[in-house]
Amino acid sequence: MAGPTGTEDRHIVLVGMMGSGKTSVGRQLAERLGRPFLDSDAQVEARTGSTVREIFETEGLGEAAFRVLEAEALAHALADPVPSVIAAAGGVVLDSANRARLRATATVVWLRAEPAVLATRVTGGVHRPLLGHDPRTVLEQMHRERRALYEEVAEGRQVDVGTHSVSAAVDAVLELVA
Repeated sequence: MAGPTGTEDRHIVLVGMMGSGKTSVGRQLAERLGRPFLDSDAQVEARTGSTVREIFETEGLGEAAFRVLEAEALAHALADPVPSVIAAAGGVVLDSANRARLRATATVVWLRAEPAVLATRVTGGVHRPLLGHDPRTVLEQMHRERRALYEEVAEGRQVDVGTHSVSAAVDAVLELVA
C-alpha cells in the first residue's frame, strides 16, 4: 500500500489499551495487506514459555520484568526488514525509548475506546493481571496515564474502536495509513 507517509515499507503498529482489539484488528489488517502479523504479548509468551499472567505473578519478576520483555519484543519486531502489522502490548508506550523507536520506524495507529467500553470487553479474562477486581477503575486510571502517550506515538492517527466493528476498524485504519 503506497501513500504519502510511505507506509508500504514501514511497519504498521497498533497501540491502545487492553481490550481495544489490537490483536483482532491487527490480524484482519495484516491479512488484507498481505503482511505478517506479530503480537508482542504472544512473542513474549513464546520467548519465555510463560503467560503474561505468569510473568506478572512470578516472585522477583512481576511487571518490571514484563516491561523489559515487551520492549525487547517490540525492538525485535521493528528490526525485521519485512513490513508487518504489529499489535503492541498496551503498556509499551510507558517507556520513552519505545516511543522514540515507534515514531522513528513505524506508522502507529491508536485504537481508542472509553474505559467503560473496554471494561465490558475484558471482564472475566484471566490473562490480564493488571486489572485486579475493579477493571473499570483500573482502566480509567490507565487511560489518564497513557492517553497523551498514545496520542504522541500515533501522531493523530486514531480509530474509535468503541463504536466500530472489527471490520470497520480495519477499514478506518486502512484509510489512515493510505
